[in-house]
Amino acid sequence: MKKSYSSLIFFLALGIFGIITTEMGIIGVLPQVTKKFHITPSEAGYLVSAFALIVAISGPFLTLLASGMNRKVVLLSAILMFAISNLVYAYTTSFEVMLVFRIVPALFHPVFFSIALVTAASLVSAEKSGKVVTQVMAGVTVGFAFGVPITSYLSTKISLETAFLFGAIVSVIAFIGILVWLPSMPVKERMSFGKQLGILRKPQLWLTILIVVMIFTAMSSVYSYFAEYLGEVTHMNGTWISVMLMIFGVTMIAGTFLFGFFLNKSITKTVILFPLVYAVIYLFIYYWGSHFWPMAVIVFVWGAVHSGGLILSQALLMTDAKEAPEFGNSLFVSFSNVGITVGTWLGGLFISQLGAHQLNWSGIMPLSLAFILIMIKAANSKSHVEKASMN
Repeated sequence: MKKSYSSLIFFLALGIFGIITTEMGIIGVLPQVTKKFHITPSEAGYLVSAFALIVAISGPFLTLLASGMNRKVVLLSAILMFAISNLVYAYTTSFEVMLVFRIVPALFHPVFFSIALVTAASLVSAEKSGKVVTQVMAGVTVGFAFGVPITSYLSTKISLETAFLFGAIVSVIAFIGILVWLPSMPVKERMSFGKQLGILRKPQLWLTILIVVMIFTAMSSVYSYFAEYLGEVTHMNGTWISVMLMIFGVTMIAGTFLFGFFLNKSITKTVILFPLVYAVIYLFIYYWGSHFWPMAVIVFVWGAVHSGGLILSQALLMTDAKEAPEFGNSLFVSFSNVGITVGTWLGGLFISQLGAHQLNWSGIMPLSLAFILIMIKAANSKSHVEKASMN
């Protein structure tokens, strides 16, 4: 196992890369989807919001159920479903069928994430577990950096079908790698449902969950219509949109390390400043989004800041859910997708009612709420520390 665990880590990360490519790659091809099925951008947005909504609703419960199953069987079943779904996207002529096959793999999304992270951590000593978990999670940022823009590029240069086949091939390769490198892993000891659910009694956890929802609402309300905005407002063609998606994703990788550094320095200051910095990005997009080169520069910075939302949200939630990390991770996946669902709906509403240029205000509103909630959490934490010192 020690000799082969590095190969397994790669395939687990590849599986997450495939899942992110399937989940978020749709964002880069929404214009082509609207044309293929003769629907509106807000209707096409259901492909994003429906996926996220199912993840949000089912995530914690299915993760609890899967916690007692053979990990290899769970991982293989999940990644196989993503491969099949991409094949359906490629060849279906019905928007309703495509929507159904956005819902089905969404059921497996949080389960694969949670089990993959637990599996990775179990391969090494406790001291090295953080490192391998980070390596597996790299599939997320690499998915944004390359999976999403490659999907967009293939749909523009070749066909929409080819773009979805790319997602299917990635999932098939991950399936084969996990099948070969991961031995059967039946669960020997499982934390009771009651103990895992017990963390939900903590008021601070629910405040953190609200913050996570607001942050992801703010991010996804605009990012979900990234291609639509650049096409309509900035007047970029499909090739340039693919390039912008690539730039956005690459700077997300850089932003991951940058925000990791800031969080280590001061998690409180980083969390407080994040919604303010992101709101400034949206204001720049509002005033300069119609200008080609200024928008290209903004996208460069935007990607780096966007990654901060993922990192600090998980850091906040896992701090409050440290007693049950697997369940806590499923809560992060679930409620971040609640935010994606609400954000996609909100962004679609702004586009349909006010036009694409006003889209950024759909992000500034939840950022303001997030900032207020963060200040309340900071005040509560300070109060608890003062009370503890007095005792």
